[in-house]
Amino acid sequence: MSTKQAEETEFRELQQRLPELWTEFHERPSASHTCIIVPSLSFDQEELGKVAGVPFYEERLLFFLMRLRRPGARIMYVTSQPVDPDIVHYYLTLLTGVPANHAERRLTMLCLYDATPRALTEKILERPRVVQRIRDWAGERARAYLTCFNSTPLERQLAVDLGIPLLGVDPDLSWIGTKSGGRSVFRDAGVPCASGRERLRTESEVVDALDALTADRPGIRRAVVKLNAGFSGEGNALYTFPQDLPQQNGKRKAALASALDDLKFAAEGHRKDAFLAKFSEMGGVVEEFLEAPEVESPSVQLRINPRRELTVVSTHDQVLGGDSGQVYLGCRFPASPDYRADIIEKALRVGEVLVEQGALGRFSVDFLAVRHPEQDWKCWAVEINLRMTGTTFPFVALQFLTGGSLDADGEFRSQRGVPKYYFATDTLSAPAYRGLLPQDFLEIVIHHGLHFRPSTETGVLFHMIGALSQYGKIGVICVGDTPEEADELHRRTREVLDAETSATSGGRGRLTSLFDDLPHAMD
Repeated sequence: MSTKQAEETEFRELQQRLPELWTEFHERPSASHTCIIVPSLSFDQEELGKVAGVPFYEERLLFFLMRLRRPGARIMYVTSQPVDPDIVHYYLTLLTGVPANHAERRLTMLCLYDATPRALTEKILERPRVVQRIRDWAGERARAYLTCFNSTPLERQLAVDLGIPLLGVDPDLSWIGTKSGGRSVFRDAGVPCASGRERLRTESEVVDALDALTADRPGIRRAVVKLNAGFSGEGNALYTFPQDLPQQNGKRKAALASALDDLKFAAEGHRKDAFLAKFSEMGGVVEEFLEAPEVESPSVQLRINPRRELTVVSTHDQVLGGDSGQVYLGCRFPASPDYRADIIEKALRVGEVLVEQGALGRFSVDFLAVRHPEQDWKCWAVEINLRMTGTTFPFVALQFLTGGSLDADGEFRSQRGVPKYYFATDTLSAPAYRGLLPQDFLEIVIHHGLHFRPSTETGVLFHMIGALSQYGKIGVICVGDTPEEADELHRRTREVLDAETSATSGGRGRLTSLFDDLPHAMD
């Protein structure tokens, strides 16, 4: 048996512990258990590097410190760079029912002091002493598990080296989470997706796929070329078909190939040659760019627990932007009731296929909802994110803070029966915000009363606070009793930060400018 086969066998054996662990710490909150959180973004680092402030995305999983509400929980949180103690304390003060100092005694922050642009899991694995330190801290490993942002062979190796199971999908199934894999699953589930072709590698295959689209969809105007493992829409490129394509096969394909020179990239750093080289490396898809007078980008978040039970976690309307209109900027919870039931039904069909294939953990299904005049909404599946996403953390925070749950219609009510709504983004930014230390920022928040108030279960939650000083960028979750209140909290947060940093309209961040032009409830 090879080393890889031995690792895979041991990993599967470790995973068999999860059903019993899951049942115990969900049915008995006081039961003793240990969670190792490794917020590694184990993606293609070249593509990931195109996201501003990405070194601080490791802070997004800090919302999982709310697991310390369970008095039997112990957590170790591992990071590449130090997290300011004031930031950690900010999260601990959000806990209800447990004193912050009691939770703090059950928390260990472990920093590697390594800012190189590599996956955190890779950094841990190359440090045997760190691995041993984590093993020693975990203690009784039969009652411990590993939580990661996504699952790759790196996370599988770490789970085996630590001798604890990974609360996530087996990396052997990671193909499902690619753009090509998602299209295959949609077909198996009988869920419609845009016309297109997948499992492509070469430029000539891209041209052939574009040619096939002209036959499948006469009069098609635009298509999307997507990297299989793009992140937050940054791996997409918008293609515009030439007008008056020649009928002769060779000339038509030459014209289609020539139009690749005018690809419009979601990521600012992409250029045609580099993009196609990356496309050749990781593969991708070509599909129709769906257009209509009304277009929305909803998503459904689901979870398959270790007992193989499939549940809907939440729905969101995603806000997309950037030059191509395909970059994830934020989300509103929940998705519109106009199509919410439809996307939930379709997502559950996708989830059932994933259950059959042995998937585990959190995932989401993204859709495009389109409507023409005097017609109903029609929803098309776009991709499967077989991991946590930007919509994961806001809902986790809301659920932990309010003790509420989703009802049959996809509405969320707190434990007190009050409906809750939020707007969330990772990218509230402006150049003038740079230089704000966590202490400066928290003083501003408290002075203006922006913080989340348990008494009303409304207010603003903040994340990626560490990114402010260098990048002028922060994440916000604005929770209200109505959609309008959530949007107003977002507006007020921007206004306060602009005023406190003397940001002028010309210095405001890209997201701010985009949102000023978007029609939504707060206008």
